[in-house]
Amino acid sequence: MTESSHPRLLRWAHSVLQPGFEGTTVPDWVRRRISEGLSSVVLFGRNINGPEQVAGLTTALHAENPGLVVAVDEEAGDVTRLEARTGASRPGNLALGTLDDIDVTEQVARDVGRELHGLGITLNYAPSADVNTNPLNPVIGVRSFGARPDVVSRHAAAWVRGLQSAGVAACAKHFPGHGDTVVDSHHGLPRVSAGAGTLALTALPPFIAAMDAGVRAVMTAHLLVPAYDDRWPATLSRPVVGDLLRGELGFTGLVVTDAVEMGAVADRYGMAGAAVRAVAAGADTVCVGGGHADEATTARLAGALVRAVLDGHLPERRLAEAAGRVKEFAEWAGTLRRTAPEPRCTSPGLGLAAARRAVHIHHKPDLDTLFPLVGTPHVVELAPDTTLAIDPGTPWGVAEPLRTLRPGTTSVRLGEPQLRDGDEVLDLLALRPADGRPLVVVVRDAARYGWMTRALARLVRRRPDACVVEMGVPVGARPGAVYLATYGATRVSGIAAAEVLVGHTGP
Repeated sequence: MTESSHPRLLRWAHSVLQPGFEGTTVPDWVRRRISEGLSSVVLFGRNINGPEQVAGLTTALHAENPGLVVAVDEEAGDVTRLEARTGASRPGNLALGTLDDIDVTEQVARDVGRELHGLGITLNYAPSADVNTNPLNPVIGVRSFGARPDVVSRHAAAWVRGLQSAGVAACAKHFPGHGDTVVDSHHGLPRVSAGAGTLALTALPPFIAAMDAGVRAVMTAHLLVPAYDDRWPATLSRPVVGDLLRGELGFTGLVVTDAVEMGAVADRYGMAGAAVRAVAAGADTVCVGGGHADEATTARLAGALVRAVLDGHLPERRLAEAAGRVKEFAEWAGTLRRTAPEPRCTSPGLGLAAARRAVHIHHKPDLDTLFPLVGTPHVVELAPDTTLAIDPGTPWGVAEPLRTLRPGTTSVRLGEPQLRDGDEVLDLLALRPADGRPLVVVVRDAARYGWMTRALARLVRRRPDACVVEMGVPVGARPGAVYLATYGATRVSGIAAAEVLVGHTGP
């Protein structure tokens, strides 16, 4: 007996999947699957090539099903899909949390919502409600509003209010909190060792605040939390999804998985096994498609869900419940969209103004450094490999905006591979071009990378007058004669730092 002989089960199975796809137009296979019950899709940077194209894409998708949920992962900071080619025009969460003006956070989120609404997107996988209690966290970092539960709670709530006031559904992630981890769940299974009492005071409050603000979707995290379940990762755990999120916290909305192809679950259970277990544990939508954006994957997962029901591993009523929640959420999101007030235009300049306010400056007056900088600087950007949550190739840094403000500015970007050849690389590419000129060293989460910490220390030792710009999470000492922290590597954060460096006071 094949899955196709159970059309009702197969339709439910399609409705709980949220696949991605390749290309900037709707593939034929997506159209077919929508006709077979697919209720939502997710867009990535590869699907986006300008506002008119995205609006046309979503119009074509909604022509297949007007109630289709079209999701995107637009955090508006380092993680941006809409502006993956240019860098984000709005500061990210850590900058907003550092600024700690909830009105600004709500305005930024509303601005994002207006843009998404105009493009036909109905669900945004934001905000991150993770409390970044581990400053060396390899996957959250600047995506968090900060390291304090109260700060994260009020800004997560503000983000939800702002986004949803523009007619786009928010999604709080990554439940029950990805902030206290040392492993990137794209590659391995993180473990959170804190006890339930500690988590109740640190990790959970932002999710509660987001629920109180009206969030109707929560994304689970692929991490092991022995305080709740010492066997299954949170996404696949009935104690986490059923007992904690649904039971103790009373959440009745849509539970979405983080991408099911991520190494934390796929390497252990396979994509199909993880999808089945996630739905059995209480998830309603299985997000997939970051690296498996094809019909074969969607068919395989839908078939696995049907077989799991037939084999008794997945109760039929649970699959039906999940499909029902997707339908209920789609109807609510559609109403939210239709009742959003005008105007739906974005606010130019809002993001840059917020980024400027977020920059922190530490100037050591005892060092003989002219600041703002005089003359044309040489910029050395030390570039790490970023988490897979960030689109590869998303522009960042200070060199380009400095070149605009100070024509003649030179720069070099170095990663760990180039620096394996030793200090002569730094001498040749970083120090010699800066002879007699201001030196600006740009880092991104320097404390997380030994090679970057060592290179920075050598540069500052040789040039104690250097200006250092940290575009990640500032940790520990503040090296350099002038130290700037932007709390994110968005395009506007780079512009704001460049303006400070040269003393530009723009509009």
